[in-house]
Amino acid sequence: MTDAGLLNVTLADQAAWARAFRDAPEAALEEMVTATVEASLLVEREAAENTPVGIGGGGGLKGAWSYREPDILGDRVIGEVGNPLNYAVPVELGSKPHFPPIEPLKDWVRQKLDVELDEVDDVARMIQRKIGAHGTDGKFMLTAAIVKTEAQIREIYGAALARVGERVGPGTGGRA
Repeated sequence: MTDAGLLNVTLADQAAWARAFRDAPEAALEEMVTATVEASLLVEREAAENTPVGIGGGGGLKGAWSYREPDILGDRVIGEVGNPLNYAVPVELGSKPHFPPIEPLKDWVRQKLDVELDEVDDVARMIQRKIGAHGTDGKFMLTAAIVKTEAQIREIYGAALARVGERVGPGTGGRA
C-alpha cells in the first residue's frame, strides 16, 4: 500500500475520547473502529474517483484502491487506504527523470493515443525520452482525497463519540 498520503486525525474532542475510553473502553473502541472503517471507505472512494483511467481501465490503478481493516495498537486505531500496484506511488507523487521500459509505453500508446500502428514505436520512444529528461508530474489522487474528506472524517468521528455517549449514558463519552 502506498503511504503517499497520511492523515493523522487529531480529534478536536480528544478529552472527550479519553473519557470515553476510560469510562467505557469497549463501547469507545467499537465506535472508533466503526468510524475508522467508514472514514477509510470514504477516502478509498474519493481516491478512486481522482485516479486517471489508464490502460487497465477501471480494473487498473483506479480499481486497485482498497482499505485495510483497522489495526488496534495500544490506544490508537489505525486505518489505511492504499493501492498495491507498483506504479501507484510514482503516479501519486510524480517521478524523477528516469527511462521507463519501452513495452508498457508502447501498450499505453496503442490503447490511449490515436496514432497509426507504424508510429507506435516512435511515439513511445518520444515519451520515454521526455520522462527521461523531465520525470512525471504527480496526480495526487490520495492526497486530494484526504484533503477533500477531512471535514467529513471529523464529522464521522464526532458522530461515533456521540454514539458512545448514547450507549453508556450521561457523563460518559460526551463532548468536552
